[in-house]
Amino acid sequence: MSAHCPHDCNPTAATSARYRRVLWAALWINALMFGIEIVASASAQSVSLLADSIDFFADAGNYAISLTVLGMASVWRSRAAVFKALTMLGLGLLVLGRAAWAAHAGSAPEPAMMGAVGTLALLANLGVAALLYAYREGDANMRSVWLCTRNDAIGNGAVLLAALGVLGTDSRWPDLAIAALMAALAVSAAVSILAQARRELATPAPHHHQETQA
Repeated sequence: MSAHCPHDCNPTAATSARYRRVLWAALWINALMFGIEIVASASAQSVSLLADSIDFFADAGNYAISLTVLGMASVWRSRAAVFKALTMLGLGLLVLGRAAWAAHAGSAPEPAMMGAVGTLALLANLGVAALLYAYREGDANMRSVWLCTRNDAIGNGAVLLAALGVLGTDSRWPDLAIAALMAALAVSAAVSILAQARRELATPAPHHHQETQA
């Protein structure tokens, strides 16, 4: 499959099988990292780690949905992308709310745990990003998978910067600033995916019918 796939294309059987294996690997990696980070975020009192753990959870669900609709008609893949984008949007707003609450009631998190877990998460996401790089273009569903993974890798690096900031200032503000940045990335990606999915869903119905019959 080429790097650029037109809206109505369906992957070949061989490509679908490879992409499915990549998605399964990404799903299990993200589910494992969600479990690790949700515990670490509570222990370290870090909102940026919480934001990162939510990203891992959202991505695991993202990959599960993508596996479900893989090979279906493009209209179903686009609808799945809308659902995933709305989920990303909701999670981003949740993190923004949690950061606002912590700004008034929180304390400085533990930078050593933030750094250790952030490094592990970065390595995990770089591995997933390498697996998914060949599939970064295509319909809204495939693009949503890539954008989630890209945002997570950026977020992991940001968590490490937050850990250094907390260590240097003994303040919660670097942690909260990074959490807000990660939430903004999620909201931005959700808006981008929604826009592409809406364009795909606006394709005339006969086109989808022809694709299903192909």
